[in-house]
Amino acid sequence: METYTAWKAMLTKGDPVTLWQRLYVYFYQAFIEKDRWQQYLSGVGTTLYVTVLALLLGIVLGLLVAVVRTSHDQQRPGHKNPFLGVLNGIFKVYVTVIRGTPMMVQLLIMGFVIFSSSREFKLVGALTLGINSGAYTSEIIRGGLMAVDRGQMEAGRSLGLGYTDTMRFIIIPQAIKTILPSLGNEFIVLLKDTSLISVIGGQELLYAARAIVSRTYEAMFPYLGAAFVYLILVMIFTWLLGILERRLRNSDH
Repeated sequence: METYTAWKAMLTKGDPVTLWQRLYVYFYQAFIEKDRWQQYLSGVGTTLYVTVLALLLGIVLGLLVAVVRTSHDQQRPGHKNPFLGVLNGIFKVYVTVIRGTPMMVQLLIMGFVIFSSSREFKLVGALTLGINSGAYTSEIIRGGLMAVDRGQMEAGRSLGLGYTDTMRFIIIPQAIKTILPSLGNEFIVLLKDTSLISVIGGQELLYAARAIVSRTYEAMFPYLGAAFVYLILVMIFTWLLGILERRLRNSDH
């Protein structure tokens, strides 16, 4: 502490200091002074909280949209369900709008227009990220469902299974193994996109780094620290995804 105080005073006065002394002062005030490391830790907690909520919402939305659109496309000629057609049209618009507009714009609309009176920034951010992820996830899942041989559906129906049970026990498990790498990539993108909720006041990891920069007037270590934490989180997530992929491959043997 005494070393930091002395070197910081030298830096403030403009006295000559070595590169090591300058880096030490910047590092100390970015992470240690006033226990600022706790702000990063709090930001990580918010990041993971928003990621989990958005991930769950994205999976539910994506699966729903994918199943409806696949069911609509696989209807037999002359046996079209009008209700399914309406849902398919709504979901096509949803996917087109979400995929056709930037995430930042969606967050600004949700945070400052639709939920302008809300102070629940984390929930608004999670909702927006989940809706955005659902559109991309639905296309990934739909591609996997369409890739499963149509004979699998016919085999399930010939065994007396209904459409829902055939999808649940036969089609979806096969599709998951095919689309898991693409889903994993989408979830990693979702984790990194949580940094955007700081624009509407979400106090996640990047928000914490920016707050420290505004107090220390030095940006290198706060932003490098935030980038390092994101990297570690992505590496952990990738490792867990790899374990899941290996287990699914082993289940085929």
